[in-house]
Order: sequence, then structure tokens, then C-alpha cells
Amino acid sequence: MIASFLILGILACGGSNSGNADVASVDGAAIYKTNCVVCHGENGKLGVNGSKDLTASPLTMEDRIAIIKSGKGVMTAFGSLLTEEEIKAVAAYTFDL
Repeated sequence: MIASFLILGILACGGSNSGNADVASVDGAAIYKTNCVVCHGENGKLGVNGSKDLTASPLTMEDRIAIIKSGKGVMTAFGSLLTEEEIKAVAAYTFDL
């Protein structure tokens, strides 16, 4: 009986490898603080190198993702530096500044 519970527990914890845990575990705030704070600042309003005030930005999620991937002006393109999940997490985080 105990062995049955152990097997069920192992199966439940092992789960499938669908990648959902990876997406949920991406910390957009940490990625922002590592890559974006220098120009945008902790609160998104710093404006160094012509960076926009992220708290006043009318950009949609899709627009933010596109700019993070491709860059704009002097902003670095992060498409080859961050994963798709990381880019989405950073874009989502910018709405919370």
C-alpha cells in the first residue's frame, strides 16, 4: 500500500515535460533588472539614451514583444539574447511598473 502511494506521488510530481513550468518560472522582473534598468530605470521612467517612459507607453503586449526582440533606435535587440518566454515575461512585467 505504501509503495502504491509512492508510485502515485512520483508520477504526479514527474508529470509531463510540456514546458508550462518553464514559462511560469520565468522572472520578468529579474530579467528587466538585469537588462533594462540602465536605460529605463527601476520604475520605467529614467529615459537614458532616449528610452521611453514605460509607465506612459500606449504599446500593446505584441508591440512591446516586437521592440524587445528587434530593438529600436539605440535599444539592443534581445531576440537572440533572450528566449521567447523571457521576452514575454519582460514585456508583461513592463505593464506593472
